[in-house]
Amino acid sequence: MKNFKYIFKDIFPPVLAAFIATFISYAGPLLIVMQAAQVAHWSPTQLTSWIGGLLVGAGVCSMGMSWRYRMPILCAWNTPGAALLATALITVSPAEAVGAYMVCGLAMVLVGISGVFERLMHHIPKSLCAAMLAGILLRFGVDAFGAARHEATGSGWLVALMFVAYLGVKRHSPRYAVVASLLMGVALWQIGGMASPPANATIPPLQWSWTTPVWITPEFTLSSMVSIGLPLFIVSLTGQQLPGIAVLRAAGYAAPTSPLIAGTGWASVLIAPLGAHGVNLAAITAAICTGEEAHPKPEKRWIGGVASGVFYAVSGCFAGVLTGVFLYLPSALVATVAGLALLGAIQSGLTNAVNQPEEAEAALVTFIVTSSNISLLGLGSACWGLGLGLLAYGVLRPSTPPNPAH
Repeated sequence: MKNFKYIFKDIFPPVLAAFIATFISYAGPLLIVMQAAQVAHWSPTQLTSWIGGLLVGAGVCSMGMSWRYRMPILCAWNTPGAALLATALITVSPAEAVGAYMVCGLAMVLVGISGVFERLMHHIPKSLCAAMLAGILLRFGVDAFGAARHEATGSGWLVALMFVAYLGVKRHSPRYAVVASLLMGVALWQIGGMASPPANATIPPLQWSWTTPVWITPEFTLSSMVSIGLPLFIVSLTGQQLPGIAVLRAAGYAAPTSPLIAGTGWASVLIAPLGAHGVNLAAITAAICTGEEAHPKPEKRWIGGVASGVFYAVSGCFAGVLTGVFLYLPSALVATVAGLALLGAIQSGLTNAVNQPEEAEAALVTFIVTSSNISLLGLGSACWGLGLGLLAYGVLRPSTPPNPAH
């Protein structure tokens, strides 16, 4: 009986949070990888190897780092990088792309072991990290309800009833509110036929089979380094690694920055010959496992990081099946689950962003710019939001501390 209570109270909640986080990370990001592979005319076996490498690499990193540091450290693949590859892969061969991936991974290792990234994080106020986190996640909260605008597909009713299920369970059992919403969405989609895919959607038949790794011997060329390696490194560092560390620190974890950055860099080098473009720290999905919904006690949430790694690694063995399954799911269902799961993280980020009056305006600048989703000079909105927030912080902060006597 004691063992059952321990499992139910300490093991099940973070594992459940990890399942939701893993589920959300599969949908949109994997479709971006598929689009990039299709544009570059990679074969189906190369695509499956690519996705399998990403999932196994992210899974091993999540398990190892979470266990080692007793923190909910979730790893994932470079989603902004996959979007970049949708155009960059057209002009290079798979071998040249793999060579660029390996150089990008080695550059990440050097940044990690040199301690440059660690020193940078020490100079960034926590309020700005929290504001950047809230800005990154805001779009997912908005998309959860924005999916209801497609009335012709029944998405409006699907979103509304999923939200009702979420509220009904949230009042009595907050931990299971997102799961209730997910189950409601799947039931409505299957039984009621809501949010059906477009008539012209091409969905391949599901085939259960093991993932077959495809080895691609790297080829190192200057053109691939410039067109793929350097941009991939920049978007990974600014768009994934920096927000990933910010998520952990916003949740109160003293994340060891250098080992985490270097570790994901080594993992990226190892999986590159399988066609995988690299793994890094997760930000959006990590926020699900670092909050109170995962477990009231922060020291217990690391279990979610290990569980997420197990889910990733196992599903990586069936990458082809996984891809097919998520092509079947309505986008409105996935968007709604993601938005509802991240409401608590958005609230926490906004609260922590404005709890220091002297930093509040700079944090607001960070939040607004990050949530704008702009992209300039190859840098994403998270990088610009943090940069402009730091500029505002440096200009507006008092030159001398206020005198409490006045």
